[in-house]
Amino acid sequence: MKVAFYTLGCKVNRYESQAMASLFARQGYQVVPPEEPADICIVNSCTVTAAGDKKTRQAVRRFRRQNPAGVVVLSGCLPQTHPEIAGELPEADIVLGNKGRGQIVQQVERFLRERRRIVEVAPHQPVESFERLAALGEAGHTRAFLKIQDGCTQFCAYCVIPLARGPLRSKALADLTAELLDLSAAGYREVVLTGINLSLYGREQGLRLPDAVEAAAAVPGICRVRIGSLEPELLSDGDIARLAKVKELCGQFHLSLQSGSDATLARMNRHYTAARYREIVQKLRAAFPGCAITTDVITGFPGETEAEFLQTLAFVEEMGFAAVHVFPYSQRPGTAAATLQGQVPMEERRRRAARLAQAAETGARAFCQAQVGTVQQVLIEKKQHPDYIQGYTPNYTFVQIPSTADRRGEILTIQLIDTGPQGCTGVEIE
Repeated sequence: MKVAFYTLGCKVNRYESQAMASLFARQGYQVVPPEEPADICIVNSCTVTAAGDKKTRQAVRRFRRQNPAGVVVLSGCLPQTHPEIAGELPEADIVLGNKGRGQIVQQVERFLRERRRIVEVAPHQPVESFERLAALGEAGHTRAFLKIQDGCTQFCAYCVIPLARGPLRSKALADLTAELLDLSAAGYREVVLTGINLSLYGREQGLRLPDAVEAAAAVPGICRVRIGSLEPELLSDGDIARLAKVKELCGQFHLSLQSGSDATLARMNRHYTAARYREIVQKLRAAFPGCAITTDVITGFPGETEAEFLQTLAFVEEMGFAAVHVFPYSQRPGTAAATLQGQVPMEERRRRAARLAQAAETGARAFCQAQVGTVQQVLIEKKQHPDYIQGYTPNYTFVQIPSTADRRGEILTIQLIDTGPQGCTGVEIE
């Protein structure tokens, strides 16, 4: 039988879909892309925004229309935070939350035997263990995701993720090493460590994020280690000093900003000021020369005035981010911000987002221009044109290189010679 996964949301969701796909493959199922016909369709949902909820509903209904006799599974953050979605989406034969992914094959086979709808969404408990899963990468990719942390206790005013993901828990270092050995044996040269709040990795075990980075870098065959999104105030000076000693660690850091206005940050229940954020960025740039700093920003958070938005705009322009993901504020039921006074009209949220995105694009072009003339180690990931290969530098600058040979998986020494529509162009040097 064929099984397809349609995954929304973050890198953690992608990893979890890959892990579930590996479980099916081990049992003899054929895993196919979501655009191909399949007997079993699994929608791994995201509920960070209302748009994510909408896409989830659309995907479940689309798969049911396309395959009336097939099995449709809804899993992930949306049913975990809103179990009532099971009643709103009768098209889903199986509805699961964020727990028990290791039993996904058994749940599907139980449905196939009994042909009775399954709805099992277990609430999170105050203390939980880290679910042991293993994903063997994604076909056709040279970079693998590795989830090492789950849960969040920050409770930002706009964010539903603590409700969706539960308490803090982390992958044991021994399990991390074992999984990386398998990825290295499968030919992966680069790994991205991911988590719901990666900055809090290992706190319940007396560990910190650098412990995981050092363990990953020590695995033979793993040439590059990247780390996912970080909460800036949780990254200490000691963490930065330890990370800077790991030569395999790529100089790319995604530090969630959300706003450049201190007043807005306080309403968001973010635990830093714009000045503190700037200080952390300066320390990272000093420790990792030429590194890329990327971020997220929310526009139109409740109470955000035009003056506060302009502070954010000015801050983004000042910081010189390599990339900025801009989101209009999305009101999420169950969060503190959902009931705040001063809800900004959606039209105004989008106007501010468009203006900020324009400034972010200018900053991204300037960052790429600054790379021209440098010599970089580029991991080749794609060959989508007979005359070109494509890859990424350690700071995640996209590079296109003339080559008729397919050199995916190789790390080449490349001089960047110009900017292009997506990043830079370069030539191989001996």
